[in-house]
Amino acid sequence: MQRKAVSLISGGLDSMLATRVIMDQGIHVEGINFYTGFCVEGHTHAIRSKDKAKPKRNNALWVAEQLGIKLHIVDVIEEYKDVLLNPKHGYGQNMNPCLDCKGFMVRKAYEWIQANDFDFIITGEVIGQRPMSQRKDTMPVVARESGAGDRLLRPLCAKSLPPTLPEREDWVDREKLYKFSGRSRKPQMALAEEFGFNDYATPAGGCCFLTDVAYSSKLVDMWQHRSSRDYELDDIMLLKVGRHLRPRAHFKLIVSREEGEGRFLEGYRNQFVYLQACSHPGPLVLLDGEVDADDIQLAARIAARYGQGRDTERVDITVGWPDGRTEQLLVKPMPSDEIIPEWHV
Repeated sequence: MQRKAVSLISGGLDSMLATRVIMDQGIHVEGINFYTGFCVEGHTHAIRSKDKAKPKRNNALWVAEQLGIKLHIVDVIEEYKDVLLNPKHGYGQNMNPCLDCKGFMVRKAYEWIQANDFDFIITGEVIGQRPMSQRKDTMPVVARESGAGDRLLRPLCAKSLPPTLPEREDWVDREKLYKFSGRSRKPQMALAEEFGFNDYATPAGGCCFLTDVAYSSKLVDMWQHRSSRDYELDDIMLLKVGRHLRPRAHFKLIVSREEGEGRFLEGYRNQFVYLQACSHPGPLVLLDGEVDADDIQLAARIAARYGQGRDTERVDITVGWPDGRTEQLLVKPMPSDEIIPEWHV
């Protein structure tokens, strides 16, 4: 009987290699990708003009296509909130709950194989590659707390770990697995060349925005200035775009930095008070929070500073509300030295 495995496909090189290693042993493999909302690298590349040379693709889908396997994309945005807000094992260097995240995804994969009559789970983990979730002492934690136990196989470092069920039952040949370790990606790149893979995501990279210091700072700032740490998909998408400035505790500005970001923010004009210079070219600015006339006046001066009218005496600013109302303000652009560093989120 042909055995069946599901592989956690992140879109990176490691999961691509791990899947191919098991496929080459005659196992039927399908991929699974869990969508949390925090990994949309292709989306941000598509928005920003400066990223126009980068691939505008969902890397998980692209990897599945290269491997010739079916990919199941599962929306876990709501379920993932508890992982992010209440991580049992804490956060990494930024707001990344890596160990809890890995355990959550393996648990969801284990539920999936039970529901779909598959035999085991594959991941591209390598011992020592990630400081929080991919250590020899934490790998058993993921297997145990996810419920997957020894149905979790890590082909790239399996020879450094106790044999799993697929190995003991001879579903896979342990001798054809690997003993990769450490942070160097040279062994993976050599294996990729052997398989004929010459186009793949940055080997040492990752698309989780929670590992990014700038993104994490914006996320913490959002929580600190709201009555609840709950969030919606639009909230976390907006944190990826624009310059965020908080001149007063109860509101912030989201300032587009280029044409691509401006087009993206246009889609939110019916949800926020917005500012747009009409006498000079300038960025679209959204105001996030409850604002009064004095706040709008201040925000308009800041918005004028980031447009081409920054050195003029006055800039004409259109102010719009979600209900369709607009008004015009004639403001003096704020001098650069009055925009203090503490405003930058």
